[in-house]
Amino acid sequence: MSEVAQGESVQGKSAPGESVQEESAPGEPVPEVRCTARPVDVLPRERLKAYEGRSAARAGAGKDPVNAPMIRHWCEAVGDTSPAYRGPDAIAPPTMLQAWTMGGLSGHTDRSGAFDELFALLDGAGYTSVVATDCEQEYLRPLRPGDRITFDAVIEAVSERKTTKLGTGHFVTTRMDIWADGELAGTHRFRILKYAPSARKAPEAPKAPEAPHTPEAPPERTAEQQKPEREPEQKPQSAAAAGRPAPRRPRPVINRDNAGFWEGVARHRLLIQRCAGCRTLRFPWLPGCSRCGAPEWDTVEASGAGTVFSYVVLHHPPFPAFDPPYAVGLIELAEGVRMVSNIVGVPYDQVRIGMPVRLAFQRVDEEDEEYELPVFRATPGGEG
Repeated sequence: MSEVAQGESVQGKSAPGESVQEESAPGEPVPEVRCTARPVDVLPRERLKAYEGRSAARAGAGKDPVNAPMIRHWCEAVGDTSPAYRGPDAIAPPTMLQAWTMGGLSGHTDRSGAFDELFALLDGAGYTSVVATDCEQEYLRPLRPGDRITFDAVIEAVSERKTTKLGTGHFVTTRMDIWADGELAGTHRFRILKYAPSARKAPEAPKAPEAPHTPEAPPERTAEQQKPEREPEQKPQSAAAAGRPAPRRPRPVINRDNAGFWEGVARHRLLIQRCAGCRTLRFPWLPGCSRCGAPEWDTVEASGAGTVFSYVVLHHPPFPAFDPPYAVGLIELAEGVRMVSNIVGVPYDQVRIGMPVRLAFQRVDEEDEEYELPVFRATPGGEG
């Protein structure tokens, strides 16, 4: 596959998309291999490096000054309730840095020719696909309503040819310097991968259809017998019945930010974080308070009482180790925070919003006695 991806044809005779044949012994069938990825050229490193340092955009201007409505929309969308972003002395959230430079559906007209040349070069060499990989931001001063935004962008780096799971290509890094009323406010680096997709195996040719079978005509039925028949519902055969090992539940991703929560679960305690600064409860666990920004925290053990704030019933797709249909609820705990978990102890079609539930710890893996999850069981009399 790599030879084809680099533009080398098998036996030097194939064109992109044409079938190529391997040699075989006389009398043996000749296997056919079909290439589904177009060949790509190896671009000289010096040719790509020549674009580094060249301008990608010069004297670009934001379409709107920094303004309170956009700040409010941003905060509402991401759930940021920091008081720093409200009121007469409000500042813009630092992560909005790039938002003030975006051109909208009409785009910007200040992109330089060098940027278009580089993309045309990569496209012409076969690297026709693109995916954004990551960005980095550096903040030098806060932005406030009324600031006029301008920016300059430069092609900072073009990598050597890299091979990824997506395909072979080059990473292109653009650095944007963002100015507010002539003062440098921050830097935004944006990295993309221009690549040629990996070759994929062509689908096998469909088998020739079998000759249709004409069943014998059924005997005539009387009027009383002309009732529609329903086929019994057939559920997929379970792994145990099929003699296969039962699939195992996915394990939680435990890191230093949420380890305390899972340690509590292991002791059958549902722990809620509490900010040590403003005493706000929060869930799920986070490294800092979203209200005041304080990093210090302690915990409060939940009483276990709650109500169904919202829920969904999952029917499809059927995930391994799960038995649909089942109810997944957004549970509002008595302490005021909400968490997502399964609702048990009641048929899925009897779950109702407002239903009282109680915390339980349920073993979910037959092979792992210690693997339990917090779920919520409908309380007696709470069924709809």
